[in-house]
Amino acid sequence: MSASLEITGEIHSMGETTQYGQNGFTKREFVIKVTGEGVNPDYPNYVALELIKDKCALLDQYSVGTEIKAHFNLSGRLWQPAGKPEKCFTSLQAWKIESIGAAQPFTQPLAQAATAPQAATTFDNFDQTNSAFDDDIPF
Repeated sequence: MSASLEITGEIHSMGETTQYGQNGFTKREFVIKVTGEGVNPDYPNYVALELIKDKCALLDQYSVGTEIKAHFNLSGRLWQPAGKPEKCFTSLQAWKIESIGAAQPFTQPLAQAATAPQAATTFDNFDQTNSAFDDDIPF
């Protein structure tokens, strides 16, 4: 099982989508320069992440220099070639990328919503064609 994590940084480089093998497996690698709280600018930290399969297209809308938040899974596997020592491979597989500072969907502030004029509900403007209208008295 892999752990789901997130990291914030500026896109440093982006690779092309590459196809591996006969089954159409695709992978795209990118590097971010880590930013955010606790980062020492004198010692920049670069992290390589990868996108696989249909997630490769997530990077298409971004360019080098864009600040993003990448959600990724940390995973690893062991491999031992015949007659050689065992190796461990670690992968940071991104599955979601968000732009930092992107416009949020507009919502009316609560104070304005409370003071917004409300439509009067009267029987004069009630739509008689409403199929939910029931004029039977419940008693």
